[in-house]
Amino acid sequence: MSEILIANGIVVTMDPQRRVIENGAVAIRDDRVVEVGDTASLRPNYPSAQIIDATRHVVMPGLIDGHAHAGHGLVKTLGGGDGNAWYQACHTIYTVGSDQEFWRAEGRLSALERLKCGVTTGVSLLGGGDSIYRTDDPRYGIAHADAVDEVGIRAFVAVGPCRPPFPRKYASFDRGERREAMIGFEQHYATIETLLRDRHRQKTGRIHFSTSMPVHSDELDQWQRDNVELIRTQAREIRALGRKYGAGFTQDGHKCGSLTLAHEVFGLLGPDAYMSHSIDLTERDIALVKETDTRIIHNPSAVMSIRGRCPAPELIDLGVTVALGSDGTAPDRSFDMFRHMFQCMHYHRRHFRDAAVLPPGKVLEMTTIDAARALGMEREIGSLEPGKKADIILVDMFKPHLYPLNMPLYRLVCFANGADVATVIVDGRILMEKRRVLSVDEGEVLEQAQAATEAMLDRTGLRHLTATPERFWGVSRY
Repeated sequence: MSEILIANGIVVTMDPQRRVIENGAVAIRDDRVVEVGDTASLRPNYPSAQIIDATRHVVMPGLIDGHAHAGHGLVKTLGGGDGNAWYQACHTIYTVGSDQEFWRAEGRLSALERLKCGVTTGVSLLGGGDSIYRTDDPRYGIAHADAVDEVGIRAFVAVGPCRPPFPRKYASFDRGERREAMIGFEQHYATIETLLRDRHRQKTGRIHFSTSMPVHSDELDQWQRDNVELIRTQAREIRALGRKYGAGFTQDGHKCGSLTLAHEVFGLLGPDAYMSHSIDLTERDIALVKETDTRIIHNPSAVMSIRGRCPAPELIDLGVTVALGSDGTAPDRSFDMFRHMFQCMHYHRRHFRDAAVLPPGKVLEMTTIDAARALGMEREIGSLEPGKKADIILVDMFKPHLYPLNMPLYRLVCFANGADVATVIVDGRILMEKRRVLSVDEGEVLEQAQAATEAMLDRTGLRHLTATPERFWGVSRY
């Protein structure tokens, strides 16, 4: 049995009373929080515990990132400002340009970035672009999941079939030899089931898998319009498969009317579903989200939030659970959830032209307890309460941009950033202490990421997309 006592900190519990305890302490036994209170009362109860001195630190639940993409960590900024080139690069890399080492290296790099930003739980779709998943073979999802588990944070890996029509060409690389295969829905399904069966909450229990499907909207192409029944059948099969293994469901990129279609045509909404972006929702979309208790992941820094607006404040006022996501890490955004909290506030305040919209406490909830609820994990993470998992971060407040040391809740949301996170604990294990990562060799992770990226660029012929575009300087737009 191991015991840790975090003492002398400003404890932001995020419990139902939203207690903030000055000179507070959190006691951890093995992987769970056992007591939360003031240091003077708790310290005598744990004479043999390892003491972490949290003087001038905020002690709070680890941050939760509700939406991002596996693979993007080695693709970020590729193509500069050319969004079409970036999407096409993702398509190429995730189908015919990536090997197991790519997914392992990217998984370690992204998990390391999240760790150093205080993100103890993160959702990642296994791919991106226009619903391109690397689910032609289980080994890529396993490589990613095991890499994240090695770093030590908690993760939800979303897997689904690619956007139809099928089959789609994939390539694998064994001992340097390229092998191509045409992959249909049945192979995607088999891969997803293997990952759910063999990796969902297995081993350490930190890695969860969710199922996913491409988002369909009224802008269906001719093939999709002609094959609605086939898509409906596939959606039901994927949804049933996830429920068989107790996995949640997510989709990337909902917008005007697509949630209604997802519910009324494909039967995808529900309390185990967390849907990302959700911009320019119709009245019917909003009514169905509330009626079905579907959760929404708002990504205020994403490109989709430039093209339209997620009505997050309006949904919150209706009682809908809304969490924040980074949509990281590419092409212009990181895993720093402090950045996304700040962006969220100002994004909606500008829309309403009202500085009172979304108080700092609300966006802090959206990255902790509300995000835990969106993932169906509110009984385990998201707040510092006895019996919950010991997923805890310490934010160093002894810095010019965070001082003087008063009004810490405002300081956290309005002034802090990921680099202010000093110590990270997940499952009661100290993963980072005073900015020094303990779970992996940080330099090795970075070198491995560089090597995997160089190999991918050579393999795909996409190195030209790393050049600075001509219209980078001296113009008002790309």
